[in-house]
Amino acid sequence: MVIDTIPANTPDAHQAVPLVDAGPPIAGKPGHPRKRPDQALGDRGFDDEGQREKLRARGIDPELAKRRTPHGSGLGVYRWVVERTISWFHQFRRLRVRYDRRDDIHQGFCDLAEVLITFRFLKLYSVV
Repeated sequence: MVIDTIPANTPDAHQAVPLVDAGPPIAGKPGHPRKRPDQALGDRGFDDEGQREKLRARGIDPELAKRRTPHGSGLGVYRWVVERTISWFHQFRRLRVRYDRRDDIHQGFCDLAEVLITFRFLKLYSVV
């Protein structure tokens, strides 16, 4: 999972490619781990043709909803995963209401929350 803190006045579409590039290698099949996913899903906030072209240049199929089009693209089927993860982060009051002025401190608390959420998930399924 990759979490990045950006200024509030930055469009989401400008962060699509850097987030994909920052992702860890993808485990799965034997052999050299893949560096990039097959496709990138996103809502209308990521609708930018320049970003689509950059994703295609990396061999990623951009499944980004277009603005001013009717719903029914099917992206909502996967969106609940993101919304659920955001709600898990909002369990931590310090992340729900941002008190820290410095980005590095806020990023550290996001990383700590990610570790705690993963630990709780593993503990729930008796892996730990």
